[in-house]
Amino acid sequence: MNQDRLRFDLADLAEEVTPVDLRDRALRTSRRLGIQRAVATSAAALVVLAAATGTALAIRPNSQAPAPAGPSVTVTAPPVEPSRTPSTDPSRTSSTAPDGTTDGGSSAAATFGRIVYGPSLLPNGASSTSTVRLQSWRPGDDPVRLLSVPYEAAVLNVAASPDGKRMSWVDGAGAVWVSDLDGSERRKLRDGVDNMCWSPVWMPNSLQLVVRLTAGGDTGVLDASSGKFTKVTGFDGCHAVFAADGTLAFADGSDGTIVLTDRNGKTRRTVPDLGAKGSRYVAFDLSSLSPDGGRIALFRIDRNGTYGDAARDLLVNVVLDTRTGKEVALPLEGRQLQQVFFQPDGSMVVRVRSGGGYAVILVDPAGKKITERAEPSALRDMQIVAALG
Repeated sequence: MNQDRLRFDLADLAEEVTPVDLRDRALRTSRRLGIQRAVATSAAALVVLAAATGTALAIRPNSQAPAPAGPSVTVTAPPVEPSRTPSTDPSRTSSTAPDGTTDGGSSAAATFGRIVYGPSLLPNGASSTSTVRLQSWRPGDDPVRLLSVPYEAAVLNVAASPDGKRMSWVDGAGAVWVSDLDGSERRKLRDGVDNMCWSPVWMPNSLQLVVRLTAGGDTGVLDASSGKFTKVTGFDGCHAVFAADGTLAFADGSDGTIVLTDRNGKTRRTVPDLGAKGSRYVAFDLSSLSPDGGRIALFRIDRNGTYGDAARDLLVNVVLDTRTGKEVALPLEGRQLQQVFFQPDGSMVVRVRSGGGYAVILVDPAGKKITERAEPSALRDMQIVAALG
């Protein structure tokens, strides 16, 4: 009886302890250690690719894998009609939400959509080849179990189509797959696709993916129905994300620059004060781009900091204006920022540490808080991989 009482008291005490940044650092380390085999395999493939194509490769300091860098010749890509989404105008009045949270003077039209979650680290007792289930959650409802995918794919490259109907991922053998969110209609599109540096990224029309082939290093458009591949030059770097207007952003692994280009790979610009000579910061991991390409959520690092490896990392510590490089203020209320994903209407789903768990804040396009919800405890060891309308 005394032993049971002691155990319960210790459990209660543990619930009252507020985790600090060390836990999140440990999660980052654990996640990267868990995919070490994938990183090493992809690094070897990239070395072979460099020898075959003459592409310049740069290894980040303290990293395990190189990333391709350098400009490319441009050609015209297959015609794509981007999805246009209107922005919401912020309201000047404040109100109280039904659950007692405060509407911070923001557009009442913006609401939480479905948020898709994947694992943030390898489950206890599981191997790197284990299959894990994704989950979705709409604040106010219970989490819903989605399709199962290989663990490495869930961390490295799984992605949701902008229309919220399909998921894509690349398995450890380099095969790219698509399926409905519940796992039905699962199909393999083709083999020989990069699963780490340039993971398949959905185009705004939800009908095509941009992929990079491991043989020859060609990047191009892959039709999600037929599997037909069309080569496009001008897409390089790592961890690409699309905006609804067709703007594409990716990290240049040679110097930590974030490059933005159009969907044909032609017009190119960079985010100021990142990576260029004289800049204080670099960035290699980005997670989301606003519908008009004007703001980007990424993990910004001091130039003298530890850069990590070439694996995808969805942690975010800043949102930047892509034209000025200035930081966008977020209503964090003193809490630690974890992730940011833009929704189709330009609002943001902002994930923060909150007590012993996490909360998501709905932020309007002007950066004002609309409302927030505490995440279910079942999602505590997961990370957001997409925010759907």
